[in-house]
Amino acid sequence: MRNKKVLLMTEIAIFAALGFVLDFISFRMPQGGSVSLVMIPIVLIAFRRGAGAGILTGILVGLLQIVSGFISVTPLSFGFVVMQVLLDYILAYGVVGVAGVMRAKYMQHAQAKQTGKMITAIVVGVLIASVLRYLVHVITGILFFGMFAEGNVIIYSVIYNATYMIPVFLLAAFVCAALFAAAPKLVDAEA
Repeated sequence: MRNKKVLLMTEIAIFAALGFVLDFISFRMPQGGSVSLVMIPIVLIAFRRGAGAGILTGILVGLLQIVSGFISVTPLSFGFVVMQVLLDYILAYGVVGVAGVMRAKYMQHAQAKQTGKMITAIVVGVLIASVLRYLVHVITGILFFGMFAEGNVIIYSVIYNATYMIPVFLLAAFVCAALFAAAPKLVDAEA
């Protein structure tokens, strides 16, 4: 039992570090946000070990970005900056782990060797994760980045965050679907 916990903690740490490193390979947006591969390791651990492990991995990725100073913040008061950082990094990457809610469907279709349905489960999981992350970024955009808006701050935040979250979703869905379909043992934690 103890070895399984150690293995799980080790996997979470490795995938969080991998997500942090993959975020360096990115196209950065002017007021924050980027198109990167950061979601892939979080989704992988979420499908491998479940939503809880995915959420924890996402939180660790956010913490790594914060402690490294690899973040974009608005020039507001300290309290606002703390709140923005908690939402934009801890919560936004944490919710990516919710992709793990599709793990059972994926495993069911993997055992039945139904590749199309496996890919559908992956894409739906990545879509859920992307939509949740997008909503967090839209909320922080409305609350903290309104100074950049020309016109309605809500419309600005919705559009601005979509400019990078749609490509992030497409990239993560494609890479995860190709990776998981080609090597389904990556998701099988017992292998």
